[in-house]
Amino acid sequence: MKEYGTEFLRNVALVGHGGAGKTSLAEAMLFVTKGINRLGRVDDGTTVMDYDPEETRRQISINTSLAPAEWKNHKVNILDTPGYFDFVGDVTAALTVADAGLLVVCASSGVEVGTEKGWGYLEEVGLPRAVFVNKMDRENASFNRVVAELRDHFGPKLVPVQLPIGEAESFSGIIDLMKMKAFVKDGDSFKEAPIPGDLEAAVEAAREELIEAASVADDELMMKYLEGESLTDQELEHAVSLGTQKGDVVPILCGSSQSTFGVSALLDHIVQVMPSPANRTITGTGADGSEVTISTNDSDLSALVYKTMADPYVGKLTLFRVFSGTIRSDSSAYNVRTGQNERIGQLFLIAGKDQVPVSKIGPGDLGAVSKLQDTTTNDTLSSKDKKVSIKPIAFPKPVMTMAIQPKAKGDEDKIGSGLARLSEEDPTFTVEKSIHTGQNLVSGMGDLHLEVMCSRLHKKFGVEVELDTPVVPYRETIRGTADVEGKHKKQSGGRGQFGHVFLKLSPGDPEHEDRLEFIDDIFGGAVPRNFIPAVEKGLREILDDGPLAGYPVENVRVSLYDGSYHAVDSSEMAFKIAASMAFKKGFLEANPVLLEPIMNVEITVPEAFMGDVMGDMNKKRGRILGMEPKGGMQVIRTQVPMAEMFKYAIDLRSMTQGRGSFTSEFSHYEEVPMNIAEQIIAESKKKKDE
Repeated sequence: MKEYGTEFLRNVALVGHGGAGKTSLAEAMLFVTKGINRLGRVDDGTTVMDYDPEETRRQISINTSLAPAEWKNHKVNILDTPGYFDFVGDVTAALTVADAGLLVVCASSGVEVGTEKGWGYLEEVGLPRAVFVNKMDRENASFNRVVAELRDHFGPKLVPVQLPIGEAESFSGIIDLMKMKAFVKDGDSFKEAPIPGDLEAAVEAAREELIEAASVADDELMMKYLEGESLTDQELEHAVSLGTQKGDVVPILCGSSQSTFGVSALLDHIVQVMPSPANRTITGTGADGSEVTISTNDSDLSALVYKTMADPYVGKLTLFRVFSGTIRSDSSAYNVRTGQNERIGQLFLIAGKDQVPVSKIGPGDLGAVSKLQDTTTNDTLSSKDKKVSIKPIAFPKPVMTMAIQPKAKGDEDKIGSGLARLSEEDPTFTVEKSIHTGQNLVSGMGDLHLEVMCSRLHKKFGVEVELDTPVVPYRETIRGTADVEGKHKKQSGGRGQFGHVFLKLSPGDPEHEDRLEFIDDIFGGAVPRNFIPAVEKGLREILDDGPLAGYPVENVRVSLYDGSYHAVDSSEMAFKIAASMAFKKGFLEANPVLLEPIMNVEITVPEAFMGDVMGDMNKKRGRILGMEPKGGMQVIRTQVPMAEMFKYAIDLRSMTQGRGSFTSEFSHYEEVPMNIAEQIIAESKKKKDE
């Protein structure tokens, strides 16, 4: 592949609902540009972009895939993003390194949840965009209906730059409103033809609408239009390009990825209208903490790592976008996060699962390098004397947590290293060992996300695992007081054991950081000074296995105020045992209660689903704290027990047709209602008996 200057590059991310045809469109773009000589199909598992075994098995995109297409002396880097919400992390990364977005919509299904989500992602990062109405040859396809839906959802700035000739089985061509030319099917290709007479009025009206929308972007053209003068094709193209880059215009195109019809016109639009990386700037942070603007005109290297992959042949593969400067094979680059130089070996261009060796990657382009030692996603590679850190990608936080364990004993080490590698590849997949329950916990964006990760763990690292609902880290404490005696006496020949204590148990000070507040109230040597530390140690050793249900004890004050000893038989061990006996007895007498973790939860939903969501929150023992509107949505702030939240990602998706989202974080511990506490205690005792 030849080298291209920055102004001849286009980085375009395909976004939209799952099943809208993004991967098929990417395949068609590669086929039309002769990047491939055979058109693959998602159903057959033969596409360039969906090469991961999980993708071919499930027939959906799981990762963002990249491939370059050469068209009319330009290189178009196509970023094919997943449409399923569980893999939104890859969409976020792709939109950070793309310069424009192409929202793909099915001509039959119209605006779906994923269309709304895709538009929302593009809005968040502020990318220029266009819409491609795909599958125009599909049954029930309707271009006008889809355009009306798009405008209804996203506003009047969406304007067609093409009109279809026919729809569904009669789809036979497109009309370019900027050139005022019709193109119709001619075997496997297409040819220019006169605009059909029955469409002339619709074409004139659509062209007038396009001119009116586009002229807003350019004051001179606006004056020309208002004065009744006609715009040339070149002036209109310039206005549409300027309007697209400013966000004032969102062009709508149409075609069929399956037949590839309309794809060459789409490629023309991308190279003529969509922005090059030369138009893009990005903010970074200098070595002194100041904000720095990075552009492709800067000579110093600044490259952001947006994805890390484990390739079976070349090992760890680091994918990056160069925002300024040039990175070369067999050189070095400075990692701003680690403060170390990284040895750069062979550079690659990525084309699906293939890597094409190149000598350098210039400003605005996307590339990859293998076997970097300590560089991960979101790291900045820069010139050592510049040390500017690019603003990191804001990946969404995981929303679903499950406990994971290997099916076979002895696989614990393999599962640990495998999970660490997978979490390095995917920042929305996290792994931790619970300090409270000892379980290995994995968190992701949904049940499908976690299921795919487990499947990868099996295929890549040979470990079969099981997922289960995590153990809730309950706590035990007391609400009352108790005075108790503990005596450990064993005297049956030889040296005996004797420890004797009197303890007073009461609720601790909530502000006290220690779980146990131990007070030495011994006077007159009833318990010798050298045995008092043993009493405290005996108490601390049983805090992790509470007397009520076996959960850790916290916020308890224990006063040692009396006891006795034997000059020969008393020992540290005897006093430890006596103290633990007294504590267990006193704890159960001092109105013991079970505590559960409470989460602060923020739920963002369309207003139409508010009733269902709030009703469900009440069933989950949630406490509504407040509501406020935000960008056409409603944000519900609530506190909910952790025990009710493990599968909430699935519940919320079901209730809101995928439109709702939420975040949660730990707030505090609260007493479990009596009826639920009794169930938990009974289950705990049953497990102990088993």
